[in-house]
Amino acid sequence: MLLTVMKSKIHRATVTESNLNYVGSVTIDINILEKVNILPNE
Repeated sequence: MLLTVMKSKIHRATVTESNLNYVGSVTIDINILEKVNILPNE
C-alpha cells in the first residue's frame, strides 16, 4: 500500500476570518488550491 502523507503545502498564509464556534475544516480560495495542486475536499 502506498500512502502519500503530504503532497502540497500552503506556506505563510494569512487567516482572514475565524469562527470559534465552528469545529472542523477551513475554507481556502479555489485559486490557491489550484496553484498548490490540492483538490476541493482533499
